[in-house]
Amino acid sequence: MSDQFAVSFLKREGKPDLAYRFSPAQDKGQALPLVVFCGGYRSDMNGTKAVFFEKQCQVRGQAYVRFDYSGHGESGGAFEDGTIGSWCEDAKAILEHVADGPVMVVGSSMGGWIALLLARAKAGMIQGMVGIAAAPDFSEDLFARLSTEQQGEMMREGFVKVENDYSDEPYHYSKSFYEEAKTHLLLNEPQNTDFPIRLVQGMQDKDVPWEMAVEIQKNYGQGDVDIVFVDDGDHRLSRPEDLDLINREIISLSDFIAFG
Repeated sequence: MSDQFAVSFLKREGKPDLAYRFSPAQDKGQALPLVVFCGGYRSDMNGTKAVFFEKQCQVRGQAYVRFDYSGHGESGGAFEDGTIGSWCEDAKAILEHVADGPVMVVGSSMGGWIALLLARAKAGMIQGMVGIAAAPDFSEDLFARLSTEQQGEMMREGFVKVENDYSDEPYHYSKSFYEEAKTHLLLNEPQNTDFPIRLVQGMQDKDVPWEMAVEIQKNYGQGDVDIVFVDDGDHRLSRPEDLDLINREIISLSDFIAFG
């Protein structure tokens, strides 16, 4: 079903083109919020979760958009030039391009950080969020995990390569990325939100420990923040049972936003 919606490109003056796939609302689904999927670090819009949730939204006629940040997938730009701020601006540009009503953001890993920043930037438009192993401020945790030698290399050479458990290609973390990310930290002070947040978190996640979900909940303590722990879930949360669980959270929150 999703193949009927070809990849489109959002062209921006002086900035990389952004690849995206948008499926508009149909029939009864027009009452539901648009779902914007924000992927993780070095992920692209053809990942398992991004495609699965698109198909589920299409079945119920719910509008959905997935996209590639600059330097990712089919979008223009170089990955090494990307920052949390620039990728948040990418998400904001896609949102402004396709949204004409209430929005729910689904953020996976780094996408959870982007989603929270996006929600702050577009207060009122975004009315709900589902985080999947959400990782706000992960740049700080990442730097802390580096050895003293790796930290020194980053500061001296401008970047450091770190083993990647999900690919033969190592992660490339730059000093500029780390320092720019400091201007977007969210967990260093209490945050307020007027929309519900649902966090799905694997207890066996080696990349984003389950304590992160608890920290987010505490930091956004003034709002409606619930955590769904998956006892045997890892960071990917891409097994059929994981996808079904997350989809149920998307449906529940969508209905809440649309019908109260």
